[in-house]
Amino acid sequence: MKLLIATPSPYARKIRIMLHEKGLDVEEIVDNPWTENAAARQANPLGQVPVLWLDDGSVLYDSRVIAEYVETLNVAPRFFPEEPAARIAVKQIEALADGICDAVVLIVLERARATELQSADWIARQQRKVERGTAELHRLLTTDSQFGNAQITLADVAAGATLAYLDLRLPDFDWRSGYPALSEFSDRVETRPSFCRSRPISQTISPMR
Repeated sequence: MKLLIATPSPYARKIRIMLHEKGLDVEEIVDNPWTENAAARQANPLGQVPVLWLDDGSVLYDSRVIAEYVETLNVAPRFFPEEPAARIAVKQIEALADGICDAVVLIVLERARATELQSADWIARQQRKVERGTAELHRLLTTDSQFGNAQITLADVAAGATLAYLDLRLPDFDWRSGYPALSEFSDRVETRPSFCRSRPISQTISPMR
């Protein structure tokens, strides 16, 4: 298998962490989806990473779809609980974490435009999503048994990738001061070898035509 990634992408990082934790050997191909000749634009009609090429030539895209596929390989550890309600709880946290990242991307893209074209209202709207989403992550961390426990799940992976992405892309958002439990959680998961091997690295980001 081959995995197309961007080095800062929290969506690709989710899959990278899962694969590292499971000990699956997958070739990583680095792409920058914000460039005209990005490989992502050829492999995924949406032009986004991650993209997973299977050994039979099939192509999977969208991190949530790829995560579901990786779980079908029946390689430990399992990232989704078997009990339906617990599984839904994990998927809900993943959706929340991805939504925060979606808003961060929109902020960064807007800030990359010429100053006179930027919309302060648009940035403020996305910033409120980030703030509300982070507050909800904190609430779930302290109340949800599927998040932050010794047994890692996709909820932990998605939340951890999101918090590191906030540090990378929105350094002016001081979430650590307001949510010390989240800060401790982030510091803890980032010591795992799978997280260390997939630390986000910035790439140039600009609006595409």
